[in-house]
Amino acid sequence: MRTGVSAVRTAAVGLALALSTASPAYAGDGNWDGSGGNSSKPTGSGGGDSAPGTIGAHIRINQSKFPSIGASTTATSSNVDWKPPVCWYEPMYTPDEYEKFIKSAYNGAQEPAADYAKKRDEEHYHKGDKGLWWQVKYRDDTYTQACPVSTDNWEIWVPPAQPKKDPNQLTPEILSQLAYNSTKLPTPPVVLSPNADRLIVNLGTRVKLNSAFNRVWTTASIDYKGVQMAATTVATPVSLKVDAGTSDADPQTCTYNLVKGNGGYTVDSKDAGCNITYRRSSGSGTYPFKASITWKVTWTDSRDPDGPARQPGLPDGLSTFEKDVTVKEIQAVNR
Repeated sequence: MRTGVSAVRTAAVGLALALSTASPAYAGDGNWDGSGGNSSKPTGSGGGDSAPGTIGAHIRINQSKFPSIGASTTATSSNVDWKPPVCWYEPMYTPDEYEKFIKSAYNGAQEPAADYAKKRDEEHYHKGDKGLWWQVKYRDDTYTQACPVSTDNWEIWVPPAQPKKDPNQLTPEILSQLAYNSTKLPTPPVVLSPNADRLIVNLGTRVKLNSAFNRVWTTASIDYKGVQMAATTVATPVSLKVDAGTSDADPQTCTYNLVKGNGGYTVDSKDAGCNITYRRSSGSGTYPFKASITWKVTWTDSRDPDGPARQPGLPDGLSTFEKDVTVKEIQAVNR
């Protein structure tokens, strides 16, 4: 039976503080080789690994490189309701390690931690059984979001032939969501002609991308105590949307498909028939011009970005360029 959200948070923080006293002894252990990604990178697909990091205790994050073409930003989901997992179970201890952990972390603890330690002692830590203790891990250490895990099971016992997985147990799907949440995308290197501070009423404004894009992929993987799994999210740029920032523009918005060429995915609005023409000056202020790239995101259950796409799918990603533009009106003088 689940406790209420506030009770879970209160107990979670108390248990987490106790757990944290012993966790560092295990963090970073295992047989991870440090490569963090696919050993064979497809040509023209983004290059080697960069920005390595860790999540939880043993999950490694690696992202493909992309050219240094300006700023980058964490991928924003096009689905405002999509959220990455707050917490999950991942493998942590053998039975002997778990016994040492509990007796060390909970020595002299007050309730509810003392009762929790007693329950595990009565279970004899599954000593002599084949399997591992999996422990709940958070995406961050703030504990401000409710974790859908009962404090009665801060760890779960996972035998080799587990009849039914816990819904919060780490899977390639969860790894794909963590990889998505860690993905950095380049912001559109948009160039305006005329420049942003020299736009003129009724004069067409050319909008172009100053560089091509390649797809970007991020791998989340774990290799610890015999538990090996990975997931790779692949973000492919598909379209550029331009928003003039005012209804007094023709058109106010337009969308260009990104087309793959020898140098990557790109578009040039010169011949696209969708240049922006402002019909009214911005006066003493500015208009909030915006350009957003939509990225189609898929995932595979391996380190290979070219592996078959798996379901359920992930929402599209967005990266956005924003610029305040000044539009002036040229006054004609009649004589």
